[in-house]
Amino acid sequence: FPGRPAPVYPPTPPSCLLAAGETAQVVQEVLSARELPPALTAFRTAFRARGALAVLQHFDPLYSLLHHFQAVGADVKEDALELMMRVVSHHSNELPAILGDSGLSRTDRTAHLNALKMNCYLLTGLVDAFEMETCKSGLLEVGPGGKKNRTKTSGSLWEEEREPLLRLLTQLLQLDLHKLWGGSVVEEEFVSLMTGSCYRILENSSIGLQKYRATREAVTHLLATALVHYDHMFSATLKITQMLQHFEHVAPVFAQAVSLWATEYGLKSLVGELLREIGQKCPQDLTRDASGIKGYATFITELAEQIPALVLSNMSVLLRHLDGESYMMRNAVLVAMAEVLVQVLNGDQLEEAARGTRDQFLNMLQAHVCDINGFVRSRVLQLFTRIVQCKALPLTQFQSVVSLAVGRLRDKSVVVAKNAIQLLAAFLSNNPFSSKVILTSMLAMLDVCLQAEYPQLAIGRAAAFLSPVITPEEEWEAMLPEVRSATQQLFQPQQEGEEEVLEVEETAEILLTNKCSCCAGSYPGENSEDPPHGNSSCKTKEVVPEEQSQTELVKQEMLVQYLQDAYNFSVKITEALSLISKMMYENCVSVVQEAIEFFVTVSQFGVPQALVGIRRMLPLIWSREPGIKEAVLNAYRRLYLSPSGDSERARAQGLVHSLSLIMVDASLGTIQCLEEIISEFVQKDEIKPAVIQLLWERFTEKSQCSSLERRAAVMLLGMMARGKPEIIGSNLDVLVTVGLSEKVCEDYRLAQEVCNAITKLAGKPKSALGNNNTPFRLPQNHMLFGCLSKTVSKGFDQPSGHWIPFMESAVMLIYQLAEGAEEICAHILQECSQQALEKLQEADGSLPTFLLTHLVSLVGQVALQQVAHLEVSVSAELHRRRILREEEKTKNTGNETTMEEELGLVGATADDTEAELIRNICEKELLDGKHLFSAFVPLVLKICNNPGLYSDSALSAAAALTLGKLCMISSEFCDSHLRLLFTMMEKSTLPGVRSNLIIAAGDLAIRFPNLVEPWTSHLYARLRDPCPSVRQTAGLVMTHLILKDMVKVKGQVSEMAALLIDPEEAIMGVAQNFFSELSNKGNAIYNLLPDIISRLSDPDCGVEEESFHIIMRHLFSYITKDKQTESLVEKLCQRFRTARTERQYRDLSHCLTLLPLSERGLHKLQDNFDCFADKLQDPAVYSCFQAVLVRFRRAGGKPENKTLAEELEQKLFASHNRGLESAETCQEGSRTPMPEPAKQKPTGGSRRQPLSTANRDDDFVTPQPRTFRNQKRAQKRPPPKKAVITFSSDEENSSEDELSAELTEEETPTKTTPITRSSARRLR
Repeated sequence: FPGRPAPVYPPTPPSCLLAAGETAQVVQEVLSARELPPALTAFRTAFRARGALAVLQHFDPLYSLLHHFQAVGADVKEDALELMMRVVSHHSNELPAILGDSGLSRTDRTAHLNALKMNCYLLTGLVDAFEMETCKSGLLEVGPGGKKNRTKTSGSLWEEEREPLLRLLTQLLQLDLHKLWGGSVVEEEFVSLMTGSCYRILENSSIGLQKYRATREAVTHLLATALVHYDHMFSATLKITQMLQHFEHVAPVFAQAVSLWATEYGLKSLVGELLREIGQKCPQDLTRDASGIKGYATFITELAEQIPALVLSNMSVLLRHLDGESYMMRNAVLVAMAEVLVQVLNGDQLEEAARGTRDQFLNMLQAHVCDINGFVRSRVLQLFTRIVQCKALPLTQFQSVVSLAVGRLRDKSVVVAKNAIQLLAAFLSNNPFSSKVILTSMLAMLDVCLQAEYPQLAIGRAAAFLSPVITPEEEWEAMLPEVRSATQQLFQPQQEGEEEVLEVEETAEILLTNKCSCCAGSYPGENSEDPPHGNSSCKTKEVVPEEQSQTELVKQEMLVQYLQDAYNFSVKITEALSLISKMMYENCVSVVQEAIEFFVTVSQFGVPQALVGIRRMLPLIWSREPGIKEAVLNAYRRLYLSPSGDSERARAQGLVHSLSLIMVDASLGTIQCLEEIISEFVQKDEIKPAVIQLLWERFTEKSQCSSLERRAAVMLLGMMARGKPEIIGSNLDVLVTVGLSEKVCEDYRLAQEVCNAITKLAGKPKSALGNNNTPFRLPQNHMLFGCLSKTVSKGFDQPSGHWIPFMESAVMLIYQLAEGAEEICAHILQECSQQALEKLQEADGSLPTFLLTHLVSLVGQVALQQVAHLEVSVSAELHRRRILREEEKTKNTGNETTMEEELGLVGATADDTEAELIRNICEKELLDGKHLFSAFVPLVLKICNNPGLYSDSALSAAAALTLGKLCMISSEFCDSHLRLLFTMMEKSTLPGVRSNLIIAAGDLAIRFPNLVEPWTSHLYARLRDPCPSVRQTAGLVMTHLILKDMVKVKGQVSEMAALLIDPEEAIMGVAQNFFSELSNKGNAIYNLLPDIISRLSDPDCGVEEESFHIIMRHLFSYITKDKQTESLVEKLCQRFRTARTERQYRDLSHCLTLLPLSERGLHKLQDNFDCFADKLQDPAVYSCFQAVLVRFRRAGGKPENKTLAEELEQKLFASHNRGLESAETCQEGSRTPMPEPAKQKPTGGSRRQPLSTANRDDDFVTPQPRTFRNQKRAQKRPPPKKAVITFSSDEENSSEDELSAELTEEETPTKTTPITRSSARRLR
C-alpha cells in the first residue's frame, strides 16, 4: 500500500488489520457507528475528485463499516454497497486504458494495484457480511406455521444486488491484471479473495431455488474465469471437495457448474481431479460421515447424467467404493455406470474395447442386484429399468437380467419387489422379440424351425456337402414355407389399426440376414436371378457351395438361437405372472399398485395368462385402501373403457365385446366385483349412451349376437342399473315381454339374468331404515309377477338343469318387489304341487326324480325368502310406519314429552315389540298345520332320513338344503332336527350334501347361535373332509363364523391352521385369508398360538414335522409387537416342562427360531433356562437355540447384551455336552434301556386321518393324544386321583365316546356352551 517499498496484499480477516505490522496495511483509526455517515460522504466526494484511487486515503472509514456492520443501520449499509460497486465499476472501466499504457510509471502501477486490492477487499467484505446477515435472517424470520414473514429489508435488497455484483467482479477478472503485477503471476491471495465470495454465496442453502438461477450462473462464470486465467484449479478442487462434504445442497450446483466448465471452457481435467479426490476418500471414514457421503453421491450422480463420457474416462478411480460399506456411494457409482451405458456405451457400432467395458459394467450391475442392502438392490433394478427403456441392454444379457428380476420378486424388501415388477413391465414393453409374447406360439415356431433346420445341423457341415442331390438353394426352397408361417405368426399384429408389418418374404430374409450380419457371402433368395452355377472352373464349383453352406448353417443357427431366446423370455414372463398375481394381496399398497399396473401391461401384449391376473385383481375393488381401489378402477378403465375404433358405434362394440369375454365362465364373486366396478363407471358417467343402446339391441335381438352375448348384455345392463336404476326402470316392460316370453323354456339362464337385473330396482333394506320414504313395490297384478308365475309353473314339469337357479331368482324377485308376495308364491306352490300330484296319479305311485327335486327346491326357497321377508322387509315397514305415527303425534301434541321418552325407552320398547311379533309368526304360524309349509315338511324329512331309498345326488342335495332352510324358520323345529342335520353332514357319502349342510349350519349358527353352539366341533371336523370342495366350503363358513364372533375359538382353530398346507391352492388361500383377517382383530393370533402349537405338535394330530414348520412360519409372521414376542418366548420355554415327546421338543425349539429375539427376550431365555436345559441333548433342539443366538448377534446391540449372549451360549454348550455324556454313561453302565424317542412312533399312520366316507364314528372326532399303553392301563384300573400336567389344547379334545357320530337321543348335546369340552384326563 502507499508508503511501503513493496505492495503487500492485506490479510482477509478485518481484525488482522488492527494489528501492527511492518509490511502490511494498518488501520490507523476505527470510527464509531455515528461517525460513519459523514466519513462515507467524504469518501464519495473524494471518489468524484480522484476516482478509484480515493480509497488510498479513505480505507479506514470503510473498514470501520465492516467492523461495526451489525450495529450500522440498513441505509448506511446500502449506501456503502452502492458506493463500492460504483468505485469498482469505475476502476474496471479505467484499467484497460491504464494496462495498455506502455509508459505507465512504477508508482502509478503500484497505486492502481493497491487501490484494486483495497477496493476488492472492501467489496468482497461487504459481500460476506451481507451474505451472513441474509443467512441469519432466513433462520430467524420464520413465523408461526413455518411461513416466512419478510418485508422489504436489506436482505431482499442484497438478493437483488448480488447478481450484478458478481457480474462486475467477473468483468474485472476478465481484464489482463497480470500487468499490474509486472507481468508475473497474480497473487493467490487476491484470487482466493475474489473466489471466496462465490463460495460463501453457495453456502446459502436457498441458492438451489429456481429464482436464484441467474445468481448461480454468475457464480459459475466468475469461478470459470478464475480457473482459466488465474490458475485456480488446485484450490477449486480442494474447496469443492470440502463443500460437498459439509453442504449437501451444493452437490447439484457444483455438478452443473463442473459440467459447464468442462464443455464450454475446456476444463476437462477438473473432472478427473474432483473424481480422483473423491475416489481417494477412505470408505471407512465416509461411513462415519453421513452428510459427506450424501454430498459426494449426489455430485457423482448428477455429473454422470450431464457429462457421462468424461465420467467414463475416470470411472476406475471410483470403483473402490463399490466394496465400501456406504450404500449411498455404491448407488452413486452404479448410477454413473448406468448413465454411461445409456448415453455412451449404447448401440451396435461399438468397438471391441467399448463392448468389453459395457459388459463389465453390466456384470457389476447384475452382481449388485443381490446386494446386501435393500436400497442398493432397489436402485439397481431401477437402473436396469432405465437401461431397458432406452434399449441399451444387449440381447445376450436379456435372459440373465430377466431371471434376476424374477428372483427379486421374492425379496423381503417391498421396495425391491416393487421395482422388480417395474423392470419386468419395462422388459415387456421393450422386448425385441415380438409385439406379442405368447408361450405356445413361440414353442410352436421353435419346433417348426428345429424340425426344418436342425437335421442339417446335427448331420454336420461335412455331411451337408456330400449329397450331390440336395443343394443349399433346394433346401432353402423346401424350408421357406415353414419359415414363412413361423415369421408370419411371430410378426402378426395384435389389433387392427397397428402398423403393418413387412411382407413375409421380406421379413424372413431380413430376419435371417440381420441376425447373421457377421457372416460373409450373399444369400440366395426365393427369386434370385443369379444362377447357382456359372462357367467357372471345377475348383470354383466345389468351393462356392461349401461357402454358401457354411453361411447357410450359421444363419440357421442364428435364427434358431433367436427363437430360443424368445421362447426362454416367454417362459420367464410366464413364471413371473404367477408370482406377481400372488403379490396383489400384499400389505404394501405400492406393491399392489405395481402388480396391477404390470397385469395391465401384460394384457396389452396379448399374453393369455394375463386374464387370470385381470380377474384376480377384481376383489381388490373392495379394498379399504383408496389407492388400491383407484388402481383397480384405472386398470379396468384403461383395459375396457378405451377401445379402439373410428366411430362411437365401433368403440361401443369393442367395449361390450371385451366386457362380455371376462364374464365367460366367471364365478359369482367375479361378477359381483365387476358389478361394483361398472356401477362406479356409470355413476361417473364414463359409460357412453351408445354402449347402453347397443346392450338393449343385443338383448332384443335387433343386433345379431349369440346366446352367450345376449345373456352378457342383460348382466351388464343389471350391473349398470346398480349405479343408475332408471336404466332398467325405464325399460321394464321390454325386459318382461322379451326376457320372460314364451321362449323362456329355451334359455332359463337368460330369464334368470333378467330377474337379477330387475332386482336392482329394489333398494337396499338397510339403507331404507334411515328414511321414511315408501319402499318401491309393484302391485300384485303387475304383468311381471304374472309372467314369473306362469314361467315357473310351466317349467316345473320339464327336466332342465337350469330351472332351479331361475326359480330361486324369480322367487327372490317376487318377495323383493311385489305387494303380497306370500300370496303369489303360495299360488305358485299350489300349482306346482298340483302338477306333481297329477304326475303321481298318471305314473301309478311313482314320480320322476327331477320333479321331486324341483318341488323340494321350490319349498325351500319360498320358506327362506318368507323368513327374510318378515325379518327385513316387514320389520322395516313396521318401523317406518311407527316413526310416521310418532312424528304425526308429535306435531299434534307439541313438545310435551314423558319420562320414558326422555330416557329413550319408547323406541326401544317398540322395536322389541315388533321383533317379538315377527318371532311369534315364525315360531308359531309358519310351520303349524294351517300353513302351506307344513304339508311339505314330512316329505323333506322322509327324503333326508332315507338316503338309501332316495339315492339321487341332486335330490339328496336339494332335500338337505331345504331342511336347513326350514330350520331357519323356527328355533323349535331347528332344535328338534339338528341331530338329523349333523348326522347327514357327517355320514353322507355325497359331497354336495355335506357342502350344502355346512352352509346351512353356518346360517343357523348366526340365527340360532345357542342351539348350534354344542355342535361346533362337528363343523370343525369338516375341515378334514376328504373332498376338497367340502373342505373349501367348511373353511369359508368357519372363516365367516369366527370373524363375526359367532363361534368361540380356542385350540380347535388348529384345524384352520392345518389348511395352510392343504394340497389344493384354493383351500390354502382360504386359510391364508382367514389368518390375515384374524390378525386385524387385536391379539387374536397371539392368544391362539400356544394352543395351536400344542395341537399340531402332538404326534397323534397327523401333521408332519416339515408341514408344522410351514404352518408356524406363516403364523409367526403376524407376531410383530415386542411385548408379544417376549411373552411368547416365556410361554414356549414353559411348554418344555409339559412336552412329552422329542417331536414336541423339536417343534417348540423351532418356534423359538421364528421369533425376532430382543434384549428382553434374551433375558427371558436366560430366566427360563431350567425349563429346557435337559432337552438340549437333542442335536436338533440344540441347533435351534444356537440359531436363535446367531440371529440375536447379527441384529447387533449393546456390549452387555453380547456378554449375556455369550454366557447363555456357554450354558447351552455345557448342558448339551452334559446330556450327551450322561446318556452315554447310562447306556454303558446299565442294562436298562433308554426310553424310546417319540420319533419312532409312526406319524403317517396316526389315528387322526383325513375323513373317509365310511361310517366309522372315530373318524369324525378328535381322539385324545394318549398313548396306547395309557389306554390299556385306564381299562384295567380306575384312574388315580392325582394332578397331572395337561396342554390347554388337550382341554378342548373330547373323548371318543362323547362324540360318537351315532348321535342317539341320550347323546345329543344339551349344554349351551360346550365348544371346549372337558377331557376325561381332567378328572384324574
